[in-house]
Amino acid sequence: MSLVHTERFVSRLTRNTLALILAGGRGTRLQDLTRWRAKPAVPFGGKFRIIDFPLSNCINSGIRRIGVLTQYKAHSLIQHIQKGWGFLRGEFGEFVELLPAQQRVDPPSWYLGTADAVFQNIDIIRNHDPDFVLILAGDHIYKMDYGPMIARHVERHADLTVGCIEVPLGEARDFGIVTANDESQMTEFIEKPQNPKPMPGSSEFAYASMGIYVFSTQFLYDQLARDAVAPNSSRDFAKDIVPAAIPMARVYAYRFQDVISGRRAYWRDVGTVDAFWQANLELADAVPELNLYDDEWPIWTYQEQRPPAKFIYDRADHLGMAVNSMVSGGCIISGAVVRHSVLFSNVRVDSGAAVNDAVVLPNVLIERDCRVRRAVIDQGCRLPPGTVVGESAEEDARRFHVTPRGVVLVTPEMLGQQQQHDS
Repeated sequence: MSLVHTERFVSRLTRNTLALILAGGRGTRLQDLTRWRAKPAVPFGGKFRIIDFPLSNCINSGIRRIGVLTQYKAHSLIQHIQKGWGFLRGEFGEFVELLPAQQRVDPPSWYLGTADAVFQNIDIIRNHDPDFVLILAGDHIYKMDYGPMIARHVERHADLTVGCIEVPLGEARDFGIVTANDESQMTEFIEKPQNPKPMPGSSEFAYASMGIYVFSTQFLYDQLARDAVAPNSSRDFAKDIVPAAIPMARVYAYRFQDVISGRRAYWRDVGTVDAFWQANLELADAVPELNLYDDEWPIWTYQEQRPPAKFIYDRADHLGMAVNSMVSGGCIISGAVVRHSVLFSNVRVDSGAAVNDAVVLPNVLIERDCRVRRAVIDQGCRLPPGTVVGESAEEDARRFHVTPRGVVLVTPEMLGQQQQHDS
């Protein structure tokens, strides 16, 4: 079967695809940022949530049948999807459907792994009757047209296609590492190896799975049924389903390239506080790798209606300004200076305060004469006048969480304040 590739591949292949976004993980490496919320619900980029990226990729790719599988601390995630993603038309067969853990199998259990989460909803998948099932992680930041990947899956008569990306060899032990032949057919898949193999022809990079899978539907059913009765399985796609499929089926790697903008492929797993801080601040660069100002591939979200950001006072000793920063709606910078930072909605920075290299989540009040640097300030924090964050590792460690790279995470509980409801 020959298919013509275009820059935007939207056809019956994508229309007949069901996307399942796995959004039930605990996200424990994000420390207190996921104390009350699931990782996909963590705010990102000034106005978005992490899950908005795979959801927007689906919509922009022409995939409008989407299930979101939730489990841990899902309240704010569910609220966000209900408020921001209810615009699809059920009359046209479009939906974003929430699939919480419901103990749908016998014996009853919560989701035991990524594969088990899909298996427990297999009757729902059958009712939707898709030709292909696209499995996505709900906690990665990237822009991708899934259409060409599905088209390549069909061209190769594949049973399973795995989205892959080059990663530095020093980071490869955190990923599933793929070995493939010259035709991109996978010959080996090892999840998080201690000694990852470099790519052929490269000593610096390895070929890693992105946690993106295209399954021919019947093959998915068969593999889930087999795995569900396997005695030693961890019920996980990366650990069990993919490695077992390689010797028995047509399993291919699909190299992720940024066909949307033509630039170097951008993909981030913001699974640690350091990675979260860095990925947010990269957006404040003059020409960031991730372009959020892209009319051709918009990132959709829900946000409260807020007035424009405001910067007040223009005196040498009382100047309200932000430089090399992203400042969202509802923010007021009042006689304070903000540099190379990302301020989410409804943040107020009062007179004499200085904010540098900081990611400040919604509804934060930074009062007079505070100094904040290299920090993530969680939603709803109120920093009392004169608070200093990020200047003394010893002092910060007494009150807050300090990462290996010296980034300081501050939450309301650490300040002795009540956690704000993350809605």
